[in-house]
Amino acid sequence: MKVGVIGAGAISGIYLQNMIHRFPDLDVVAISSAHMENAQKKAAEHHLRACTTEEIMDDPEIEMVVVLTPVGSHEQLIRAALEHGKHVYTEKTLTDDPATALSLLKLAEEKGLYLGSAPDTFLGAALQTARKAIEEGKLGEIHSFAISATRCNDLLLSLFSFLREPGAGILYDYAVYYVTALVSLLGPVQRVAACTSTPYPTHVGIIPGRPEFGKEFASPNESQVSAILQMKSGVAGTLHIDADTISTDEAYFTIYGTKGYLKLTDPNQFGGDVLFFPTIRDKWETPTPEILQAVSDLTDNCRGIGPQEMAQAIREGRPNRASKEMAYHVLDTLSAILASGKDGAFHEVKSTCELPEPMFSTESERGN
Repeated sequence: MKVGVIGAGAISGIYLQNMIHRFPDLDVVAISSAHMENAQKKAAEHHLRACTTEEIMDDPEIEMVVVLTPVGSHEQLIRAALEHGKHVYTEKTLTDDPATALSLLKLAEEKGLYLGSAPDTFLGAALQTARKAIEEGKLGEIHSFAISATRCNDLLLSLFSFLREPGAGILYDYAVYYVTALVSLLGPVQRVAACTSTPYPTHVGIIPGRPEFGKEFASPNESQVSAILQMKSGVAGTLHIDADTISTDEAYFTIYGTKGYLKLTDPNQFGGDVLFFPTIRDKWETPTPEILQAVSDLTDNCRGIGPQEMAQAIREGRPNRASKEMAYHVLDTLSAILASGKDGAFHEVKSTCELPEPMFSTESERGN
């Protein structure tokens, strides 16, 4: 499937490398950018055609558009691509607003086109290994989960100016990985309650040599979130993210069941060890964790597996796993968390989605 890429920023490097050299169902032919010099640089590196976004839209040979721009431009670009009859895969999130995202879902349905969205890290070995353990009943009855993560906004806001734009706060830009992972494992969210805050509405650039080094700039997005999420299954748990620490990214992601608990890896990554701690009845005994065998070799940075899997789904005539429905439900959930942080009340998440098909064979399938 011939692919046109829109966006030549930092994330485009790994996407282009994987889509060109690793994933055989994709044939990347062109790249555009709001800054043509960036598109030309990436095109020279990967032997592509640098062109305008309009030229990608008008090219009849390009069947899929992969959008790698900041979230503020997603709606316009996705809508244009769909109107031009092209399948679309976009970096997270679908848009910066559930209402605009829902209109894109309807447009894709009307046009009979596929629409997919990152993060596709839930297709990696770690989260698929956790999914297999859950499906095979290794945890017994699941009753809760706990998520806690840290980031360093001092560094990130100095490096990436788009994180200061609307729709790029800690929820839409980072919690999206955790909520997507959670939904891919336990199904849709039913309601949420949260406290959110922006304790540091300005920051100072800390990267030497950058124009903003030592200068103050506005950082109006939320950076701290503490939330309760109840799934439609009835399982409930917590989501806590603090982007105002001095630590590099640290992740705690655990799912608890009657037979033990799973300690997962950072869902911003594709691999890492998934640990199972069995329930111990003897209080004097220390549980020994079991490192679960990975279900695939998708353990490194596999960004681009989402477009690859969508191309396969189009060819096979089935739904894609990083689907527009799941992406919309995750965005709807994140939006509900933001709303709850403002009014202090529980918010129902009105959307829903199907649990995506696993990326591994079940025992019954292997038996057949």
